Amino acid sequence: MISTNIIILGLRAAQLAFAFIVMALTAYVAHWYNVDTLTSSPSQINWLLAVSLFTIVSVAYLELTPRFIPRLSHKMVAVGIEAANAVFYFSGFVALAVFMSRLLFCRGSVCGAARASVAFGALEFVLWTASLIIMGKEVVKSGFLRRTPKGPLNAPPMKEAQGA
Repeated sequence: MISTNIIILGLRAAQLAFAFIVMALTAYVAHWYNVDTLTSSPSQINWLLAVSLFTIVSVAYLELTPRFIPRLSHKMVAVGIEAANAVFYFSGFVALAVFMSRLLFCRGSVCGAARASVAFGALEFVLWTASLIIMGKEVVKSGFLRRTPKGPLNAPPMKEAQGA
């Protein structure tokens, strides 16, 4: 059976790659609204753009902190970040899909980019939900508390001194 570490690493790579894709697509749509129209970009587009940036920071924290700064890493924080990303992408792709369904017309590359943003946002939701389930199972299996040794530099406990 494949190790969960390899599965999580593959999910993180996909999450990061798709975050850059969502960022590029939504930035293109936002740029079109801000430059070529008289209105600012819709909040649904801006939300998915912000969520993709949050994903990049999240993946960096979830992968780099346990390896290089383990004292700042906590399992429950990781589960919270996973859940937040899943909720953010769910709300983002649903809101953009509803916005797109209410447009009077949708043509051209900007419309295609917005539709692709919905699809990649849904895919990101699935990826974050899968990694949340895997991480949640690991947290429940190993316990909720951080197990850190007491004392400076993992020193063994002191023996009691014999009274004279």
